[in-house]
Amino acid sequence: MSSTIAAAEYSSFRYRLIVLLLAVVVAGMSQGLLLPLLSIMLERSGVSSDMNGLNSAAMYIGIFCTMFFIERPVKRYGYRNVIVAGIAIVSMAGILFPLTESLAVWFVLRLLVGVGDSALHYTTQLWIVSSSPAEGRGKYISFYGMAYGIGFSVGPLGINLLPLGKAVPFLTTSAFFVVVLLLALRLRNEYPEPIKKDAARENRFMATYRIAWFVLIPGLLYGLMESSMNSSFPLYGLRIGLEGHWISLLLLAFGVGSLVLQLPLGMLSDRIGRKPVLIVCGLTGALAFLAIPAAGSQVAVLFLLFAVAGGVVGSFFTLGLAYAADILPRAMLPTANVIASIHFSIGSMMGPTLGGYGIRYVSIHSIFLFLGAAFLVFSLLGFGFRAKHNRDPAQQGGTP
Repeated sequence: MSSTIAAAEYSSFRYRLIVLLLAVVVAGMSQGLLLPLLSIMLERSGVSSDMNGLNSAAMYIGIFCTMFFIERPVKRYGYRNVIVAGIAIVSMAGILFPLTESLAVWFVLRLLVGVGDSALHYTTQLWIVSSSPAEGRGKYISFYGMAYGIGFSVGPLGINLLPLGKAVPFLTTSAFFVVVLLLALRLRNEYPEPIKKDAARENRFMATYRIAWFVLIPGLLYGLMESSMNSSFPLYGLRIGLEGHWISLLLLAFGVGSLVLQLPLGMLSDRIGRKPVLIVCGLTGALAFLAIPAAGSQVAVLFLLFAVAGGVVGSFFTLGLAYAADILPRAMLPTANVIASIHFSIGSMMGPTLGGYGIRYVSIHSIFLFLGAAFLVFSLLGFGFRAKHNRDPAQQGGTP
């Protein structure tokens, strides 16, 4: 009897995991498509690069703002209902984009996409973590990261649907969301366990920064890099004479590089430590970004540089969180995750804005010069960082 119950529970868990991962793939596709697609459409409409960048930042403003209230609806309405609401918001916004070219309306729609995506990602990640068996939690979370990476990498290929009509890429993404929505509605709704209020919340934030300031920077750099590449690079590519399909394929190469090296870099960091891996990856990424302007419009060279850059910096966010788990007491890990997510949102908002203004007022190559300098500074800071080894005895991880 007990074996039958265990088998039923595992079957339920497996179906839920598959549906959640599919939702993450489609959400990644949506984000990976919308940033470059809307940037290209605005560029072709004659919108300046700085206004283009500001409009792109709206999605990340929505993601950032959602973090301050999303916990309450998840507790009240449950995981499944919040996921369904997130899918519905993103799908409806996507359908409305091709109906107008108003910058103000697009700004609001991007905000809504950010809210829906943030709700979907927060809830799926939390549900996977809370329902996974402890001995396999790391594996299941890595599936989550890879699912998002696959979706985000494939998303830009939707740019090639634009010649069929400006509504086609948006409707295609919405169709995928409808399929996931139907699957999600079959899930049994569950609720997170109640969390006790902590009066020392601000003190934990300050203590986390004091102990782990260096390991929290990768979240900022990852957000800066991801949003810059997907919103500002299409503008750069068009201005150096690249066709839309080459732009989408280069972004795909960037994402594929991240997927290929994500697991090997994680395993390497388990063996030799997070810090040396982060430093070497930061230096390699800096050199790759700084070399891109010299490659000009040579597509083969750009493919190589994009694959290398994506491969070495594409795991920055997860490596940073793993490093935090190595050096922080267990009670501080939720705080570290919140801070890293906030840093990611800040970097994501900065990327399109700095990229747009840089292209217009500084240099067409400014996006890559800035990214290269940022990762170089991070690597140099790493040489001066000394972990305080505040781990609980039960915690395990790579050597800092």
